[in-house]
Amino acid sequence: MGRSLLSQFLNLSNACPRLSSYGISTKPQRSLPMIHRNYFPVVGGVSSHRCYCSVSASETTVSESSSTSIKKRIVSGVQPTGSIHLGNYLGAIKNWVSLQDKYETLFFIVDLHAITLPYDVQQLSKATRDTAALYLACGVDTSKASVFVQSHVRAHVELMWLLSSATPIGWLNRMIQFKEKSRKAGDDNVGVALLTYPVLMASDILLYQSDLVPVGEDQKQHLELTRELAERVNHLYGGRKWKKLGGRGGSIFKVPEPLIPPAGARVMSLTDGLSKMSKSAPSDQSRINLLDSKDAIANKIKRCKTDSFPGLEFDNADRPECNNLLSVYQIITNKTKEEVAHECQDMNWGTFKMVLTDALIDHLHPIQTRYEEIMSDTGYLDQVLAEGASKAADIADATLSNVYQAMGFLKR
Repeated sequence: MGRSLLSQFLNLSNACPRLSSYGISTKPQRSLPMIHRNYFPVVGGVSSHRCYCSVSASETTVSESSSTSIKKRIVSGVQPTGSIHLGNYLGAIKNWVSLQDKYETLFFIVDLHAITLPYDVQQLSKATRDTAALYLACGVDTSKASVFVQSHVRAHVELMWLLSSATPIGWLNRMIQFKEKSRKAGDDNVGVALLTYPVLMASDILLYQSDLVPVGEDQKQHLELTRELAERVNHLYGGRKWKKLGGRGGSIFKVPEPLIPPAGARVMSLTDGLSKMSKSAPSDQSRINLLDSKDAIANKIKRCKTDSFPGLEFDNADRPECNNLLSVYQIITNKTKEEVAHECQDMNWGTFKMVLTDALIDHLHPIQTRYEEIMSDTGYLDQVLAEGASKAADIADATLSNVYQAMGFLKR
């Protein structure tokens, strides 16, 4: 599952084709909607931590309770930069646990997205394994979900290159994040990857024929680009053109729609209620990391920014820190907003901070215990990642084979 996504991780030059033949998918395709500019709603949460997921469904509408129903597919990931914090967890990973019971799920560590700015090479492998272990410790069940490393499925990079050939440079130049981050870093410190990573994001989504993608305020432009790119490739290479080359014809990619994440999943900084909790924030005091000790959690909550208003309340625009801390308490205790509002309305900050601290420690303790167990068995984690990559590659390569064929490449 942003600022934390912008540490570099992998050399893309090792990518090479994995296809032994053009695999023409026999899965029926639903009709695709035409794209419209400015379609996307403003939503928050998951993508604010650069954590994004997508849902792929069969074209046939079937009751989910039906014994013959086909599960929809969800693909989601978080970058292995810095420590996974409460925002990543509540914004994405915690939600995965419930999704895996309803959908076919693939969760990956998006290490390729971390190469846009300088990174600590020595930490790449460890950070990737730590993130995978935290996925499992948070409740991702490998009997229901596949967990893998993005760079272990080479189709992500291959499709990115193919999509790049169809992506107008003007589309990338309009990306607000590129303009902001390149201005801060300076031209001499910015690689091409900072400009082109939205194409890799499109590849991540389109490889799995995704129907839905959760988007945050800072990511809706990238989803719009993904939709436009899917339509463009379908127009340039799909339909009768593809059929004349021996393909199935019709659309090559499904065009994804935005998915609104759960309310309250947008977790803000402990030092500024108007800024998102981020791995890249200079002060570790601004975030609760999932592996923080009890003392660290207590200290951070004790020192977090509050206000001088009496009582505690949700949804007061003048009290962003109050709303943020109450929302965190609500989510980790699984209480309703009304229950929390009634419980805390007359509390002072000293009392509430102790209540919140205890709730956080109780909630994170089982995750930390399970994480230590997983990290002590490296063979188990390696097996999980290998099996997950194999399953993901089967799906991704089917899409990639179709794209190679539709674009006129010589069959291997």
